[in-house]
Formats: sequence, structure tokens, C-alpha cells
Amino acid sequence: MSPTLITRKSLADEVAAKLQERILKGTYKINQKLPVEAELMKAFGVGRSTIREAVKILVNSGFLRVQQGIGTFVEDSSGINEPLGQRLKRASAKNIDEVREILEMKIAEKAAMNRTGNDISKLEHFLKRRTKAAHDNLIEDCIDAHVSFYIALAEASKNDILADLYKQFAVQLKNDLLIAHPDTTFFKNAPDNHHKLLDSVLREDPKMAWYWSAKITGQIIK
Repeated sequence: MSPTLITRKSLADEVAAKLQERILKGTYKINQKLPVEAELMKAFGVGRSTIREAVKILVNSGFLRVQQGIGTFVEDSSGINEPLGQRLKRASAKNIDEVREILEMKIAEKAAMNRTGNDISKLEHFLKRRTKAAHDNLIEDCIDAHVSFYIALAEASKNDILADLYKQFAVQLKNDLLIAHPDTTFFKNAPDNHHKLLDSVLREDPKMAWYWSAKITGQIIK
């Protein structure tokens, strides 16, 4: 299992997110000079290196600009083109989940319409891996197989944009699952809806694939 998908928010990322929130709320106005480092250190309770790294993150994202010898100023962020991966790092788990759930339902529907035999083989493989890892209480292997199942489902949709978009969310999804689940209890006790989702995709039934995806994400309760 590759560890490259496992990312943790650094202290600098957290400070950058809080600074950006203040900018977006208007606490710091466009073209306003940021407080000096000592004030920011006191305000956020962190060291100088963390403040500098947080400022660097926001400069690279286009929220701040540095004028040498003068200071750091709030940039006009309208029309900003922040990379999605960077944006997801500072997004709340709730917002990520909402968008991911919408993607998963559409992906399931399209996968049922466009899947190939090879796609089915991949989905079956990752679902079996997830089940075995859950039974053996191997949480990282279980989560890796779970996320890989959804990536394979996205690829089965045959929509490259949907697949690439979901892969971006999968990075954060894997990290959030590792934080939320110290063991495989959740995966062992969860209803067997993923097999029903797979069966719908196998049967090329987009309506039922959408239904079981919605059931899994909690959009449908009954």
C-alpha cells in the first residue's frame, strides 16, 4: 500500500486556513497590510516559522502578496485559481463529504451504464480485499481497498473528468477515514450495501446503482 495518499494538516496549514477565513470574512480588507509577525504569533499562539510558512501558503494561493521592505498585504482574491488539492486540504470534513457524496451517486449511475468486464473484475477485487482486511482488523489495508473500490468505480464511469475529480477527493477521504476509524469495527458492522451497489453495476442498472450509492451515503434512510 502506498503511503503517498495519507496526508496530515500541518500547523502552518491550520494557521493559513484561519488567516484565509479572516480575509474572506473581511477582517482583513483587500490591500490592507497584515499585522507584523509578532502580533500574528501572539494571535495564533504559534512560532515565527509557522507564521512564515502560513503566509507563504497564502501567497502561493493568491490571497496575499509580499512587498519587499514594506510588508504583506491582502490580495484581491476574485477569480483566484487555487489548485483543488490545496483547496481540499483546508476544507471542512462536512463540506468535503457533501460534495463527495454527490459525486459518488453520479459515478455509480454512470458506471452502471458504461462499465466493462475488466471494471467489474477490479471492483470485485477491491471489495474482497476490503472484506478480508476488515475481518483481519487491518485498518489501513481496509481503508486503502475501500478508497480503491471507489476510484475503480469512478474509472468505470468512463468520464475522465468525474474520475480525475474523484481522485482528488480520494486523497482527503483516505486521510479522514484513517483519523475517524482506529480499527475495522465500522467496516465489519456496516450493512452489506457495497455488494448490492456492485451487483447493480454488474446488472447495468443505473437507477439501482444510484439508489444503493445514496443509501450508502445516507441520502436515503429507508
